[in-house]
Amino acid sequence: MSDYNALMAFVRETEALSQVAGRLGWDQETMMPDGATPQRAEEHAAMASVLHARHTDPRIGDWLARITPETDVERANLRHLRRSYARTVKVPARLATELARTTSLAHRVWAKARAEEDVQSFLPLLEQVVALRREEAAAVAGDTDPYSALLDDYEPEATGDGIATLFDTMRPRLVALRAAILDRPAPPALDGNFDHAGQLDLARTLALTFGYDLGHGRIDTAVHPFSSGSGLDVRITTRAEATDPFNCIYSTIHEVGHAAYEQNIDRAYLLTPLGAGVSMGVHESQSRIYENQLGRSRAFCGWLYGQMRDRFGDFGVGEEGFWALVNRVSDGFIRTEADEVQYNLHVMLRFDLERALIAGDLAVGDLEAAWNDRFAADFGFAVDKPSNGVLQDVHWSEGLFGYFPTYSLGNVYAGCLHQALRRDVPQLDAALAQGRTAPATDWLRENVQRHGGLYRPAEVITQAAGMAPTAEPLLDYLEAKFGAIYGL
Repeated sequence: MSDYNALMAFVRETEALSQVAGRLGWDQETMMPDGATPQRAEEHAAMASVLHARHTDPRIGDWLARITPETDVERANLRHLRRSYARTVKVPARLATELARTTSLAHRVWAKARAEEDVQSFLPLLEQVVALRREEAAAVAGDTDPYSALLDDYEPEATGDGIATLFDTMRPRLVALRAAILDRPAPPALDGNFDHAGQLDLARTLALTFGYDLGHGRIDTAVHPFSSGSGLDVRITTRAEATDPFNCIYSTIHEVGHAAYEQNIDRAYLLTPLGAGVSMGVHESQSRIYENQLGRSRAFCGWLYGQMRDRFGDFGVGEEGFWALVNRVSDGFIRTEADEVQYNLHVMLRFDLERALIAGDLAVGDLEAAWNDRFAADFGFAVDKPSNGVLQDVHWSEGLFGYFPTYSLGNVYAGCLHQALRRDVPQLDAALAQGRTAPATDWLRENVQRHGGLYRPAEVITQAAGMAPTAEPLLDYLEAKFGAIYGL
C-alpha cells in the first residue's frame, strides 16, 4: 500500500468515527431523554478523546512528509489534512476532551434556561465554555489574533479584521434600506392558527420540492433547526409554531439547502476531507439561496400560496399580497426569523460581542447587558425577555465562537451565485412559478455542491459566479427586491 493510500485509509476510519460522534449530537437535540445528559456528556468526551488522538497521530505527519501528490484530488486532500494536522496538534488532548464534555452539558442547560427565561442558570457553564475556547484560540493562534484562529475553523483563511471590514461596507446600505422601508406602510401581519400536522406535511413537500433525498435522510423537530451528517446519511430538523407557519416553511427550506449540499457532493469523496462542504460560509450560501432568492421569490411564492391554501384553507391573505407578506420587514428580536434586510444586522451584533468575549474585553457576566444595550442601539427598541435576546441562539452553548460571521458570508456568496444563476438560467421564474426548483438546484449542484472540499471557499464561489466574492450583488438584489415591494 502506498503512503497516500495508507493515509487515506486511516482518514476514512477517522471520518467514520466523526460521523458517529455527530449522530450523538443529533440524538441529543431530537430524541435523547433529559435525564441522559450527564452520561451523554461523558460519551461526547470519550469520542472527542478518541478523535483527537487520531487527528494528532504522528503517523499523519510522517505520511504527509513523504507523499508527493499526483492529481488535483490528492493535492486537495493533502491541503486539508496538512491544515487540520497543523491546527490540531496545537490543542492538548485534555482541552479537546473537556470542551466536548462541557459543551454537551451546556447545551442542555441552555435549552432549559431559554425555556425558563433564566439567564443566571446558564452563565456559569457559558463562562467555562468561553474560558475553554479562549484557551484553544490562544494555543492555535500563537502570536496572531485568537478570534481569527476560531473563525478559521469555520471559514478557512478568513480573519476577524476582514469580516469587520466587510461588515463596515455593508452596514450603511442595509441601515439606509431598513429606514426607507420602515417609513412605508407594512403589509398586514399573518393572523390565525395553522395546524401542526399541516405544517409538517408542507415541510416534507417543500423538502422534496427542493431536492432533499429522504432515502438518505429524515426530518425531525428540534428547538433550533439544524442539519447533521454528510454523504449517505444527512438529517435535518425543523420546528412548527401554530401562529407562524413561515417559521416552519423557511427553516425547512434553509436546512434542506445545507443537506442538499452534503447529499450532492461527488460520492467518490465519501469519508474523505473532500466529502463535506468546504466551509460554513459556502454552506450558508446554499441554505440562504434556497431559502431567500428561491424560496421567497415572487415566482415561487405564487406556487407556495396554493400549497398553503390546500392545507389551511382561506387564511386571510390574497395571492397578490402573499409575496409582500412573506417578505414583510418589521421589528423583531429573533435572528432566524428576521427578514433579509435586517438579518445581517443581527449577525453583526453577535460578531462584535463574541469577538469581545474572546479578546477578554467583555466578561460573560456582563454579556446580557451588553447584548441588550447593543440591540436597543441597533434596532431601536428594547429586548423584552432573555429568549428574545442573549439566550435565543444555541451556538455559544456549543462553543461555536467564530461561526456567526459565516451566516453573513453565506449571504454575500449567495448574492454572487444568484446573479450568475439568473444569467445562466433565464427561464428560472417560469419554473419556480410551477414549483419546479430543479433548474436552480441542478445549477447549484453542478457549479458548487458536487465539488465538496475540492477547491478553497473563495475559489468555488469565484468559479461558479464568474467573479470574486463581493457584497455588491447581495445589496443590489435587496434594494431592487424590497424597493419593488415597498415602492421605494
